[in-house]
Amino acid sequence: MHDPDRPTPATPDAAPSDTALPVAARARTAEQLRALGVTTDLMTAAKVLRVARTAAYTGARNGTFPVPVVRTGRRYRVVVARLIEFLGLDEEPRS
Repeated sequence: MHDPDRPTPATPDAAPSDTALPVAARARTAEQLRALGVTTDLMTAAKVLRVARTAAYTGARNGTFPVPVVRTGRRYRVVVARLIEFLGLDEEPRS
């Protein structure tokens, strides 16, 4: 049963703070994505797109990942420019 003298653990916030997320998941601008380099690994691209790990690797194998994936040896790479295009961040801001 419940021990009234025992402290109850604090419940975590429903949504993690932005600073708790990896850099890739916080990337929201083309400039932030370009800072990743010319290419990035599949998991970083998946985090940006908010795609689960298993779905990302399945999509890469099947050719259904949202952006083109290049396989080099045993690794998957994603061209950052294609990721930016897919997200629609390559357009000039309208003034």
